[in-house]
Formats: sequence, C-alpha cells, structure tokens
Amino acid sequence: MKGLEFYAYHGFYSEEQKIGNRYGVDISVDYDIEKAGHEDNLLETLNYESLAKIAQMVMATPSRLLENIAIQITDIIKNRFPESLEVVVSVRKFNPPLGINCHSAEVTIRRN
Repeated sequence: MKGLEFYAYHGFYSEEQKIGNRYGVDISVDYDIEKAGHEDNLLETLNYESLAKIAQMVMATPSRLLENIAIQITDIIKNRFPESLEVVVSVRKFNPPLGINCHSAEVTIRRN
C-alpha cells in the first residue's frame, strides 16, 4: 500500500502535537500469495483493508517520533499476520518544522 494519508498530532515538540500535520504511510508485506491467487478468495489473503485500519489506529495516538509509529505498525502487522515473511513500513511527515523548505522527513522499518 502506497500513500496512505493522515492528519495527526505527532511530533517531538508540544506545538506539533497541538497543531498537527499531514503524514504519509507506505506498507509492504511479503507473504505467499499463491493460495489466495489461485482460489480468488479474500479469506486466504492478507486483506489490505486490515492493514489500512492498523495504520489508522496507530496514527490516532500521538507519538513523539516517526520511528515509534513505524515500529508500532510493523509489530501489529507481524503479530496479527504471522504468515508475513517480511513487513516494511515507511512513515513520512510532510513539511516538517525545520525552518527551511523540506518536502518530508521519512523513516523506514523492515522486519523479517
């Protein structure tokens, strides 16, 4: 999943947690898709709607660091979908308050 977008209240500075900002989340999960693909059955696959809801849940609770958000999303996916071979989560904050122009700040967590 690429480009999930949220308005959330994360940030190291208290002002960031009051004002909020735009965030983006990308989720990639490596798993054996053969069974789901052959059976054409949603119950046999890793439903991307479930992944989006996990991200939405984590994004609703303020964190100080992007790293913490990415780790939480990754850990929940790995626990809920143990058949996952690898989970990669990227979290980006658009226009971070740096005092200079910056499109986004981003972290990526990869778990096998």
